[in-house]
Amino acid sequence: MRRFASQPTPGMQDRLIFLIGSPRSGTTLLSRMIGAHSSVVAPPEPHLMPPLAHLGYHESVQTAPYDPYITRQGLREFVGSLPGGEQDYLDALRAMTDTLYRRALEAEDARWFLDKTPAYALVLDFLARLYPSARYVVITRHPLAVWSSFVESFFDGDHEVAHAHNPLLERYVPAIARFLREQPVPLRHVRYEDLVREPEQEIQGICDFLGLPFEPGMIDYGSGEEGTKTAPRGLGDPMTVGRESRPTTRSIGKWAQQLGSDPGKLAQAREILGRLLDPDLETWGHPRGEIEAELEAVRSTDAAPRRRLSRYRLERKLVVALRRNIHTNALGRLVRRARDLCDVLLR
Repeated sequence: MRRFASQPTPGMQDRLIFLIGSPRSGTTLLSRMIGAHSSVVAPPEPHLMPPLAHLGYHESVQTAPYDPYITRQGLREFVGSLPGGEQDYLDALRAMTDTLYRRALEAEDARWFLDKTPAYALVLDFLARLYPSARYVVITRHPLAVWSSFVESFFDGDHEVAHAHNPLLERYVPAIARFLREQPVPLRHVRYEDLVREPEQEIQGICDFLGLPFEPGMIDYGSGEEGTKTAPRGLGDPMTVGRESRPTTRSIGKWAQQLGSDPGKLAQAREILGRLLDPDLETWGHPRGEIEAELEAVRSTDAAPRRRLSRYRLERKLVVALRRNIHTNALGRLVRRARDLCDVLLR
């Protein structure tokens, strides 16, 4: 019997760059810098991979408008019956994503597609199987700087609500550290602190890794000068990157002031740090001893930097206030009734 199998689009893997990093680790900054290259297109986060990784064969969702357990069993049996097994399944998924990436490149007349979606860090095993020959750039940042920025940016400083919503460091640090240690794909590791201190040196290294000629516009990514390509702004960083025209070191030490201004935040940071493993912190680029020494230097009387009251901050304050106790209060009940009504109307 003749076998018909989906194959990777010729050369497609050689045109893909995956930028891996946790939220608030500098992925948007680095995406804008690499995306400023004349041969690279770097759109806002596509989020293609997490749904594909959780279709049932590799990972499963917990709730869905179908039975995830039966779907997983059926899909595994079906894929197991294929001549190439898992490889045939990956070929089929890759045929879809190749088409989308290729069409995006054709629309922009670009050579490289940069996919920066932080959630990919949680499906790295799947991604490495799907695109083993793509190029991967991994960025890490001081873990407590990541956490502090997450709390301040998306939860208006409410560290308890932030952790209940998403224990960010406990999820991302082990996943990315293991990926860096095992290196199942071609990758280059960049520390955020090195990137903002020595942007020319770090971007030149990334260009060498990718086989791209260095372009000065990658450093002055937001200058708006003639010949400088401006990267589109997405969801990754609504507060600071959009206002900057080149890397800055202003945010490196901000986490210490933000944690030091609140004993509760400082105590929580120590608890989170205690749940992370030494090898993971070492691989991440910030050993435990170094972080603990910095924590000892943080004074609880340090004043947090004043933040400008922008439209974004007002929106975040409103969202945080409305979300608080949403599952138990009258507002939550009203929202659920409105959602049920909308489902009926749109059925």
